[in-house]
Amino acid sequence: MTTATPAPAARSGAFAHRAVLRAEARLFLREPGSLFWIMVFPTVLLTILGLVPSFREHSEGLGGRRVIDLYVPVAVLLGMIMAGLQAMPPVLTGYRERGILRRMSTTPVRPWALLAAQIALHGLAALGSAVLAMAVGRIAFGVALPGQPAGYAVALLLAVASVLALGSMLCALARTAKASAALGSVVYLVTMFTAGVWIPVQSMPDALRAVVRLTPFGAASEALNRAASGSWPELSQLGVTALWAVLVAFLATRLFRWE
Repeated sequence: MTTATPAPAARSGAFAHRAVLRAEARLFLREPGSLFWIMVFPTVLLTILGLVPSFREHSEGLGGRRVIDLYVPVAVLLGMIMAGLQAMPPVLTGYRERGILRRMSTTPVRPWALLAAQIALHGLAALGSAVLAMAVGRIAFGVALPGQPAGYAVALLLAVASVLALGSMLCALARTAKASAALGSVVYLVTMFTAGVWIPVQSMPDALRAVVRLTPFGAASEALNRAASGSWPELSQLGVTALWAVLVAFLATRLFRWE
């Protein structure tokens, strides 16, 4: 009995895709600005807030928790927002604007390989930022690790999927790197608010909180906070985040153009 072996074209294509991933990883690591804003800035902001004495005091209005406890999930989401909305879109739109994606279509490497590599790298950076924020919160300010680790992981992965889908949508809508940066900045400010960067979602007035809960990062913030306190996230919180990820990803795939 003979064993089928991959066709030479398939092997060369797989090798080329891995080469693209390695090349993009090297380029990504050579961008200290992007790495700082994705992986360091959220933790720096968390540290600054943790140095405010009142933020380390337990509050009855927060169910006996501290403000700094609420800001760890916010810092986690902020790293994702920086990766998906500020770092990734200008890179991909720049590739398309310079014709790189068009030229790749004539090689064994298809343009989607470059898109997949960028999504993977920024997703990993966002997850690394989350781990760093949780570690500093625990070590420096005694913030408890998630009481429901599995629920926290599910909410975290859905939030990453949502922000990367939104970043891909920005790449689809913006035709130039400058347009991508401008559009991304607007969406970035909105998502920072809904994620609770300025006011934790749990501290918002009830009417505003009800609206924010319908946004992907408002729902994700609530889900992460609930899992951090030891409870499984509500299905509505996970459902809203997942629904946004699916719908936005679908629109991005329909609207995205390689040239």
